[in-house]
Amino acid sequence: MKSFPLALVALSLALPAHGQTAPLFKDRAAALPAAQVYDGDWAHFVGGGVALLDCNDDQRPDLFAAGGSNPSRLYINTTAEVGGDITFALAPDGPAFTGVTGAYPLDIDGDGLLDLAVLRAGPNHLLKGLGDCRFEDATDLWSFDAGTKWTTAFAATWEPGRDWPTLAVGNYVNKDDPNGPFEACDTNELHRGAKGAFATPTVIAPGYCALSMLISDWKRTGTPDLRISNDRQYYVRDGYEQMFHLNPLQDYGEAEGWPRVKLWGMGIASRDITDDGLPEVMMTSMGDQLLQINQGGGKMKDAPYSIGTYATTPYLGDDGRPSTGWHAEFGDIDNDGLADLFIAKGNVDQMPSNAIHDPNNLLMQKPDHTFVEKGESAGIATVERSRGAGLADLNGDGLLDIVVMNRRAPMEVWQNQTVTDNHWLTVDLWQDGANRRAVGAWVELRIDGRVQSQEITVGGGHVSGQALPLHFGMGPAVAADLRIVWPDGVTSAWVPVETKGQQGRALTLTREAAGFRID
Repeated sequence: MKSFPLALVALSLALPAHGQTAPLFKDRAAALPAAQVYDGDWAHFVGGGVALLDCNDDQRPDLFAAGGSNPSRLYINTTAEVGGDITFALAPDGPAFTGVTGAYPLDIDGDGLLDLAVLRAGPNHLLKGLGDCRFEDATDLWSFDAGTKWTTAFAATWEPGRDWPTLAVGNYVNKDDPNGPFEACDTNELHRGAKGAFATPTVIAPGYCALSMLISDWKRTGTPDLRISNDRQYYVRDGYEQMFHLNPLQDYGEAEGWPRVKLWGMGIASRDITDDGLPEVMMTSMGDQLLQINQGGGKMKDAPYSIGTYATTPYLGDDGRPSTGWHAEFGDIDNDGLADLFIAKGNVDQMPSNAIHDPNNLLMQKPDHTFVEKGESAGIATVERSRGAGLADLNGDGLLDIVVMNRRAPMEVWQNQTVTDNHWLTVDLWQDGANRRAVGAWVELRIDGRVQSQEITVGGGHVSGQALPLHFGMGPAVAADLRIVWPDGVTSAWVPVETKGQQGRALTLTREAAGFRID
């Protein structure tokens, strides 16, 4: 079993030396045609997500934003030029539902168009994409059991031999339990699809008030598992962060290396930050934000406190009460080849045990693989009650921008204006068959012997998902080798790629047998 501190030392020596770039963002919320506010009573204390997807195929991510008691809205990206000021317009006939907690984009029916899984405090919806940012409700058409529960988590994968996805749906408190809400956590569900329809869901029990789910091949064995992050506030006694085998559906035991971790769990993020090909896992909470280092062989180990990711209390003001973390997401903000970490934070409502003014974190990774807080100097240290979020290049300049959903305050859009000469690549995968967008594939980028690894997943965060190309920072390098491990385990050869004299390049890779062509 590897020792994490020693791994950090070895990796910092292996990394190329280059300067750290100070991140900087510009507030572009005023460019939204309407203020999007996630509001509502106790059924919307949790939730509040945003889905990022390119629904009109113009290489500009669009936004489907939850509203809680307010209507959901679809915002069409109208940014005029590469690197220009980010702008949006409202979709005239966009999906407008009340009760929406969040949403995840994925191509359910394999037609090449993105669909939407819309989560609600009430019946959920599956929306079929029709192209040009139009959707129709296909919940009944696809025989999906919409339920009436309070849904606050979602993940999806394509299991071997299946032509339709398997959807994991996580539910919070059983709002119909007369003895609730404490110790009244609802059960979760697994919906398996086949031949254009979903079967009667399989119950996932026990449930401990799920607030995030992620299906990931975290052991790199070719078999994905279901991770569930749960809110300890309501399970009080016996709950824990869960991991399930999918087939057969079975809870991991401690004998398999899965410890009984107990958090006030809110969100999940996953990314390989130690360059061994195994994804680490970040779990947000009320208090510590827990990063676990993947030791291999199905073993995880808590990161040392000195890594700088625990973010236990606000970094601004004099409020020493614990922070409340929600959405977490890794992304290379300055394209230096090191994944940074954004955490959306905010009090549940007026909970006196936790910080009231709780700025979001922008934790920048340094070459020694520790993290340093840059939220204030980057200009994003607002103190609303943040919930869901997303990192995405909204204006095509190769820099990741930030979208933040807030409870009882307008959605925020932050345009990345970091000045850097670092290079970047984006990678979009396509393959024939049901799983057109290759969910479950691993993309590996090798530069001077160091390999960055990213997995295509559906899930994680806090009720906020995206279906966009994978983004890789390259630092000063202009060339790299790229390899794909496809969802069925077939692995391509290493193929040279380069930025072709530009600062960055968007690659679309289409599978051909074991390899791929660059379109």
